[in-house]
Amino acid sequence: MMKLSVFTVATPELGPEELAAAAKEAGLHGVEWRYTEVPEEVREQAPSFWGNNRCTISPSKGLAEVDRFKQAALSHGLEVVSVTPYLRAGDLQATERVLEAARHAGASMIRLGVAGYDRSRPLDELLEEGRAYLQEAQQLCRKYGVKGVVEIHHGTIAASASGARRLVEGLDPQWVGVLLDPGNMIHEGVEDYRMAVELLGPYLAHVHVKNAGWRRIETNEAGEAVWKCEWVGLKEGAVPWRQVLSDLLAAGYDGYLGVEDFSGQFAESPAMLRHFSEYIGGLLRELSPNV
Repeated sequence: MMKLSVFTVATPELGPEELAAAAKEAGLHGVEWRYTEVPEEVREQAPSFWGNNRCTISPSKGLAEVDRFKQAALSHGLEVVSVTPYLRAGDLQATERVLEAARHAGASMIRLGVAGYDRSRPLDELLEEGRAYLQEAQQLCRKYGVKGVVEIHHGTIAASASGARRLVEGLDPQWVGVLLDPGNMIHEGVEDYRMAVELLGPYLAHVHVKNAGWRRIETNEAGEAVWKCEWVGLKEGAVPWRQVLSDLLAAGYDGYLGVEDFSGQFAESPAMLRHFSEYIGGLLRELSPNV
């Protein structure tokens, strides 16, 4: 049976203990701790996803900080699913530091670096470098006993399930996998969801839950329509979550579904977590009533 988790980038106003309590109250089973430095210059600002995020492990504070977040999860009966950084593809030193933190936290995975694609360099070069990095990262993942995952993300060389599979092909799926993110795929890389799940096969390691949609925002000077993709509520976007969950069930996926809702539909994170649990958890119970 699939379980529910939260990536704490989406809960910026909560400290780790507050988040863990809210996640448990909402019926979640695990937590994915955001892992990066929060710049000093933003700490006095209002909480925000990628700015003053209070639910973020600061690497500079060492393993004592990791332990604080770990204990927050464990004290509420939550599994530490992931320690999730923002690694640069090729930075093996930083990758090893994250793996050390993840092992200390008891996490089962980290997010590995993937090169962005901005048309400035040939794709073949980026793929060659990316695969070389992942081959080295695989050895580190085996050493630390923690899986590394490549996230399907717009603006990168892994914007689709096909692109991600091409990047990890031939690597050991025990140590390197793919994070399926249908919400990101609405921005770029959308494929038939069942085909995406089949493409990833044994590499499918994790799934993020959010939603997005396209909106026509203006007409330019040439008279051409200009469209923009935006984050929207879980029920409001182009990702058909009932279908995605059906496809995951058909493939036998039994890992985590991690909410990463950037829509701002709810003013406070606990309400967002309850909505996620009620909606996605409800769909799971409906689609697999005998489980």
